[in-house]
Amino acid sequence: MSCDFPSPEGGAEYGNAPDTGCRKARADRTHSRRRIRFLTTGDLELKDAISAWYATRHGVRLDPETEMAILFGAKAGLVEISQCFLNPGDVCLMPDPAFPDDWAGVVLAQARMHPLPLLRENGFLPDYAALDPATCERAKLMFLNYPNNPTSVTAPQAFYEDTVRFAAEHGVIVASDFAYGALDIGGQAPVSFLETFGAKNVGVEFISLSKTFNMAGWRIGAVVGHRDVIAAINLLQEHYYVSLPPFIQRAAVAALTGPQDSVRRLVKTYERRRNVFLDGLQGSECSVDPPRSIFAWLPVPPGSGGSVAFADELLSRAHLAVAPGRWFGEHGEEYVRVSLLAPEERLREAARRLTD
Repeated sequence: MSCDFPSPEGGAEYGNAPDTGCRKARADRTHSRRRIRFLTTGDLELKDAISAWYATRHGVRLDPETEMAILFGAKAGLVEISQCFLNPGDVCLMPDPAFPDDWAGVVLAQARMHPLPLLRENGFLPDYAALDPATCERAKLMFLNYPNNPTSVTAPQAFYEDTVRFAAEHGVIVASDFAYGALDIGGQAPVSFLETFGAKNVGVEFISLSKTFNMAGWRIGAVVGHRDVIAAINLLQEHYYVSLPPFIQRAAVAALTGPQDSVRRLVKTYERRRNVFLDGLQGSECSVDPPRSIFAWLPVPPGSGGSVAFADELLSRAHLAVAPGRWFGEHGEEYVRVSLLAPEERLREAARRLTD
């Protein structure tokens, strides 16, 4: 994802978050024994900051040393978890539609994906009762992603309670992608998977600083939860990367512990963009419920020939670029995804062209 805003600027005490991190890294000529010991698995100051963020925002307590791994962006961790826990022929439960990069690790592990259809009538949530028992018993790993890309819906607490029960009963590891979890679009904080009792016993959650602080190019995120899963990812990363550059980790600390005014402004900006776009769709075949993320998941008008044909038609007729839902999986065929990463005037014009 390419953000159309710079990384945040705070007050005089914090300055620009990445710049502050760089200055702190240069100024620190010595490191505590605690920090040196865990440098390859993440700076403890950063882990403490993430732990405090989870406790404050979601009421979740995490052990920074055993229940957290620092990632080269959440995307890397979503690939790595499949490499850690899937062997050739193993079954992974994969939402359909899904973020395509979730497929990559499964393919690299030569495992098999079993779809979890995300249907409008189910609120774009998986229906575990629809899975056949044999598939449930063979499954080793399951991906979830809320706020969801591409459908832009959130998951309620009750769904995560069902998820924990299902995972515990069948011995499935849950990989919850919470990359958009800090964007309270719509005025309500999305529920974290880890808020559910027992969640840390069955899975982990991935977070990203790219969306919250517009640090997409810095490549930094984290995975938190089940300590055995964390240990496996740390071991894999030790051989892949050794360590994320310290100045990037310090920049993340500055972002997480500094003033959060920039995050609130960002959320308000996305809300205004969403509202402008939806207002332009009112009364059309493409109108939708308000998205809870930075995408709009629009139904393809009847008779349009599917998502790819409709996207091609929009590009040639209206000079609009949208992502065909089929790119995200078979059950995305009747939709297209629109990004809200554009100024209000462009989104207003996009809605006009869509409905002409």
